[in-house]
Amino acid sequence: MKLKLFIEKNRGLLMWVLFGGTIVIVFLLGLLAASVNERRAEIATLFSNKRVEITGIESRNEIWGENYPREYETWQKTADTTFESKHNGNVVKDVLEMRPEMVVLWAGYAFSQDYSSPRGHMHALDDMRNSLRTGAPMTPEEGPQPATCWACKSPDVPRMMADVGIENFYSKKWAAFGHEIVNPVGCADCHNPQNMNINISRPALAEAYERMGMDIGKSSIQELRSLACAQCHVEYYFKGDGKYLTFPWDKGMTVETMEEYYDEAGFTDWTHKLSKTPMLKAQHPDYELFKLGPHAQRGLSCADCHMPYKTDGAIKYSDHQLVSPLLNIDRTCLSCHRDTKENLMKYVYEYQDKVLEIRDRVEKELVKAHVEAKYAWDNGANEKQMEPVLKLLRAAQWRWDFAVASHGASFHAPVETQRIMAHALDKSYQAQLEAKKVLEVLGVTGEVPMPDISTKEKAQKYIGLDMKDLREKKEVFNSTIIPQWIEKAKSSKKLL
Repeated sequence: MKLKLFIEKNRGLLMWVLFGGTIVIVFLLGLLAASVNERRAEIATLFSNKRVEITGIESRNEIWGENYPREYETWQKTADTTFESKHNGNVVKDVLEMRPEMVVLWAGYAFSQDYSSPRGHMHALDDMRNSLRTGAPMTPEEGPQPATCWACKSPDVPRMMADVGIENFYSKKWAAFGHEIVNPVGCADCHNPQNMNINISRPALAEAYERMGMDIGKSSIQELRSLACAQCHVEYYFKGDGKYLTFPWDKGMTVETMEEYYDEAGFTDWTHKLSKTPMLKAQHPDYELFKLGPHAQRGLSCADCHMPYKTDGAIKYSDHQLVSPLLNIDRTCLSCHRDTKENLMKYVYEYQDKVLEIRDRVEKELVKAHVEAKYAWDNGANEKQMEPVLKLLRAAQWRWDFAVASHGASFHAPVETQRIMAHALDKSYQAQLEAKKVLEVLGVTGEVPMPDISTKEKAQKYIGLDMKDLREKKEVFNSTIIPQWIEKAKSSKKLL
């Protein structure tokens, strides 16, 4: 009753309030409609107002930058090497200097000469050219590495594969294409220029899928946001005399199934200089370990954490800096996890600390096993006696290397990585016990003398490397051959 009296008494005022409210609502709806139209128009300009028309395999990233300046600008930030967390980051560090045991573990293999922490995509070519591992080839036919080593370093690779053929590309020496592979990892590696869809440009990944009875062309967009990375961030090997790039996934993607694949194929990367073990060298099985971790199992992709979205007006786009998620924790971890930045970083470091604690122990015990095996050989052991030792050493180091070669394994899959490390430690101890059995049969008693490998220099000297000669040859290569490659690429407009 009171409400009715109030309405009748203030009917005029209420009409004006209703009228005013209607005007405000209409005005706000108009603003919303205008904003939507403006944003649609802004988004439409991305494709309708392209500055250049990109056709074929355009490996020059600057050309793509004309059409997609936001993405290009963030991609350029991969040149930044100032980010450092508790365990690395993208700051250049000499890993062999930090952990000289690795020199002995890779005795007889190029990684014992030079191994530095990885930097961003813009440094991919420079780091490869400057590495001692690629040698100092003075002609296109010289050098220790095949052209296959270029496979993940540049969008010029699919261009050259299209030009000369996949098999022909792999079979050449690394130096043969030095003047052709000149643009660092970039746009054409992952995108179709016609529609900007994710494009798998490397045949090895599609071939691995085909051998597993799968069609990579049927992958979802979310799957492709990881598979684009899996073109390169995987375990691989160079198959046969033609050094054909191959992913060993035929039996599965775990450390054991890939080991089984290699064992059945009789494949060996190199023979260890001290223990004479036929060794496997893991590359960087990032994708395989990521798939076994909690984030992948909940449907996340690599890009969700390493390429968080940014906005510029109406435009939402992926950040192409491609760096540790800890650099942008507000846009990565905190976009899903309801916790403090401090707590999230603490969790990450706890995972890493626990894995690295086991890693350090494994490296010491593996070195000891290799040295004891050498001591057995030196005291007259034969191949039959050493067979169990070498089998365990191969298995132990494969597991250690699989875990440490993967970027971010201790976070991507902490439980699986600790499992792998635990097995590596166990097999290292078993190898030591088998070596001691051989020494007992040979009548050799007492402790096996251990070398002083407390520094990288001492370790490299112990395994017989002439680092002075290697560095001098590399300096000549860097000062003469690389400038020639760059000059030739610029004159042919392959490099801007």
